[in-house]
Amino acid sequence: MDLGELNVTAAFGPQHGMRGDKQDNMVETEDALDPRHGIPVFSLYGKVRYPTDAMLDRFDVLLIDLQDIGTRIYTYVTTLAYLIDACAAAGKAIRVLDRPNPAGRPIEGSILEPGWESFVGAGPLIMRHGLTFGELARWFVEYHGHDIDLDVVAMDGYRPESGPGFGWPVMELPWINPSPNAASLNMARCFPGTVLLEGTTLSEGRGTTVSLEVIGAPDIDFEPVLEHMRAECAEWTEGALIRPCWFEPTFHKHAGRLCSGLQIHTDHHGYRHDRFKPYRLIALLLKAVRSKYPDYPIWRDFPYEYETERLAIDLLSGGSFLREWVDDPEARPGDLEQRLCADEAQWAESTAGLRLY
Repeated sequence: MDLGELNVTAAFGPQHGMRGDKQDNMVETEDALDPRHGIPVFSLYGKVRYPTDAMLDRFDVLLIDLQDIGTRIYTYVTTLAYLIDACAAAGKAIRVLDRPNPAGRPIEGSILEPGWESFVGAGPLIMRHGLTFGELARWFVEYHGHDIDLDVVAMDGYRPESGPGFGWPVMELPWINPSPNAASLNMARCFPGTVLLEGTTLSEGRGTTVSLEVIGAPDIDFEPVLEHMRAECAEWTEGALIRPCWFEPTFHKHAGRLCSGLQIHTDHHGYRHDRFKPYRLIALLLKAVRSKYPDYPIWRDFPYEYETERLAIDLLSGGSFLREWVDDPEARPGDLEQRLCADEAQWAESTAGLRLY
């Protein structure tokens, strides 16, 4: 394809495919030939997840235009890291078209521990990182010390501290799913916490129209679970409306079974962006389930993102500490709070100079 002096020679697709059609983790996309432009479309979530030399030979400058949703484990972040690493080694330039972070500027969670790197953890990032995709690119370059021609094309008028969007320009840009289950701004806000459910046997709502906005299971009564959460640490349940609900997944976990559950709402007048802590909320929920149902098999033990040995919950949380905290009957919210506050302060300090807005 010829655009004057610009010659587009290839395209690349991340997880879910370049057109965003693939549903779940480990659902791969094959390489293809674009029928309109006649250029190869290389899959970075198929036979390979790291670009090959043959792929890199196709271009001089790589244009990255991906919509992140503000959470470490979203695999577009890992694909960004792999592309920066490969392009630095091959002497290729990168231009990142920056996009809003719909989860906004708040920082929450733990920093991934050494040795826990995976396709859902490309390095020592915190769970809710508070950066735009371009700022993340700058972080990867700085962290690895890459010598690379990187330019971030910054946004005009980005106001991550302003409501009602707090990072997403509500009524200015339409919400277009960056992946099939990222179906709303509410999902993006909840995701730094609800993604932990992918490492459990509890449903995160896949197979419904509100994936990663609900939590449930057919053999747990979630109303007393919510009561227990509020009694144990009411502060961690603030900022959003948490509503008992029922749902029946059409596929994935508990398909065809009626689930008691909870739905999280950040899309109403009572939402408080600075007080909503989704990571703490879901950690507290798991703790409450363990307390109310001591023998319940919470932890998912089947393959997750090409990992067969390590538990999915540990990959997602970036270490074993969260699982151990949930399973320890003596551990209290204050113990987890101490760990999270230290990591959040460290991340905020280390990334302050990378912010473009």
